[in-house]
Amino acid sequence: MRRTHVVALLLVLAIGLLATGCLDGTDQTATPDEVVGKVPVATTDTGASDLPALKLTGDAAAGKAVYTTNCGGCHTLADAGTTGNVGPNLDDSKPSTELIVTNVTNGKGAMPPFGESLTAQQIADIAAYITQSTGG
Repeated sequence: MRRTHVVALLLVLAIGLLATGCLDGTDQTATPDEVVGKVPVATTDTGASDLPALKLTGDAAAGKAVYTTNCGGCHTLADAGTTGNVGPNLDDSKPSTELIVTNVTNGKGAMPPFGESLTAQQIADIAAYITQSTGG
């Protein structure tokens, strides 16, 4: 019986010590003494202004061929006759030119980036084609 009391007392003390250090209503985070590497800086700029395709005039006719080859397997677009369902239905979402250029160049979610496999002109052409086709 005495052993049970000692164990119970130790348990109560341990819980009390934990509660005083952890349950005071403040958040505790680990903070390194020294930062190695670069610390990311939050910014409101999406980098869209740095995308070369935004400075170009796209050709919607050329964009249809590039879209069909690179985008149609994942996206639905009635004008192209594509019915992909991995990415958003472009007829419904009607994306803006800036959004198209940003996502095609950099990728987003499951969508891979095409900024290194397509030229800036091809990306501008895709954007022109999609916005013309959807009224986006």
